[in-house]
Amino acid sequence: MTGYAGISTMQIATWLITSAMLSAVLTWAALAYARRLNLVDLPGQRRSHTAPTPRGGGIGICVAIVVCFVAMGLVSPGAAIAFRLVAAIAIVAIVGWIDDHRSLPIAVRLVAQIASVAIFLWPLVSAAFAEVGAGVFSGAVVALGILLFLGLWSINLHNFMDGIDGILATQSIFVLTVLAWLCVPESNHSHALQIAVCAAAVVGFLPFNFPRARIFMGDVGSGALGLLIFIASIWQVSSAHPADACVLVAVSAFVTDATCTLLSRLFAGKRWYRPHREHLYQWMARAGMSHAAVVAWYAAWNLLIVLPIIYLIRDDTGARAWIEVAALYALAISVWLYGKQWCLQTLKTKNPDA
Repeated sequence: MTGYAGISTMQIATWLITSAMLSAVLTWAALAYARRLNLVDLPGQRRSHTAPTPRGGGIGICVAIVVCFVAMGLVSPGAAIAFRLVAAIAIVAIVGWIDDHRSLPIAVRLVAQIASVAIFLWPLVSAAFAEVGAGVFSGAVVALGILLFLGLWSINLHNFMDGIDGILATQSIFVLTVLAWLCVPESNHSHALQIAVCAAAVVGFLPFNFPRARIFMGDVGSGALGLLIFIASIWQVSSAHPADACVLVAVSAFVTDATCTLLSRLFAGKRWYRPHREHLYQWMARAGMSHAAVVAWYAAWNLLIVLPIIYLIRDDTGARAWIEVAALYALAISVWLYGKQWCLQTLKTKNPDA
């Protein structure tokens, strides 16, 4: 990337460094704040950590991203979309921040999440209302419904997957970096830079959360990252050439784990929305793996499986790309099933009476 809206490569590097450093400073401040207010997650039957740990560190990520986006919008008219994006991020982050302090009803969080996704999708929302008003349906209503669902699913999926040290932060860095990379060859530099700024903010947070968490991201961070990954996916799909299937490949680790876990709980007659420790990464930790080892396994999937497939299909917009994605998810589901059985067998061997 040689420039963005008149900004040099050196200035782009400055944006990324600023995002990471600002996030780190704000996370450090959030850690002090959480300790002072005793804002901590305590160990328990449905948690994977063994010591009281402060939460809410994701506020540093959110504020760093918002500050950079606002500044980018002021510097370049080409970044005007950032202001609508800022409003969407702010809603999810504020509600998450409040929920980290005192639990909010599910309905309140859901309304806020719908509002945030709708604000980002406002042009499509307007088109859908116009269709309804005119009594003519050309697909905007259906597209809006699908995208609203996917946005809500992404927000909550990433909240579900934030259960051990470093897993959400490392996965977010990987996915955002890949999506930024996919935008660059299509001269979609504005979106590439915005996505990269988000990844840099998570990098600034990471040392506080991995390999040993001094602070958790909290709902403020996990919800905002879920929204941002959804938005980055929309931007990548809207690029002229890279295969749309690349997005599904990039997010395959979390989508498979969260979806398989949700379906297994539904089939077992459990309340899917209740806190639990039944994701594969949680079973792996319960089976005796360190959090760092679990994160390493997910990183291995991303680096050894996901990246090569994206490299192969990124220029393929035909049916073959979707066949390869289907094969990838078949493999991912098989790995999930095998991994869970291995964990259960390991736990049974360690404690036959459990």
